[in-house]
Amino acid sequence: MKLRSRPKDESELNLIPLIDIFMLLLVFFMLTTTFLDEARIKIRLPEASVDPSKVEQRDAIEVTVTAEGGYRVNGQALINSSTATLTNAILKVAGDSRAAPVTIRADARATHQSVVTAMDTIGRMGFRAINIATVNNLSAK
Repeated sequence: MKLRSRPKDESELNLIPLIDIFMLLLVFFMLTTTFLDEARIKIRLPEASVDPSKVEQRDAIEVTVTAEGGYRVNGQALINSSTATLTNAILKVAGDSRAAPVTIRADARATHQSVVTAMDTIGRMGFRAINIATVNNLSAK
């Protein structure tokens, strides 16, 4: 009697259904997870009884920053670009009122520092409505 060894069946583990289940679980958890926005500060704004459309618009102050870093206040060029000169020129235009909106018109080639210096000077003077003028360029697309 001759004993033959039986061929051993190679056992294999099919991973495709396991991968499918993990992918399904991944998609499920991605869709059901709530992401918290912890950086958002929740504030309650005060209420006002004055209709904003009826409030008088005061004369706006316009500060222009040239490409060379010079300043103009309401079109009048300043003798130098120091913060003291800029402060005096804005005080001359605004007087004691700090409620007027200030618009900064900076040349696209102006340095970032000169624009930030103008914003810092205006903010230190007590102005709270500071705007930066831009051009709507839809034709560039």
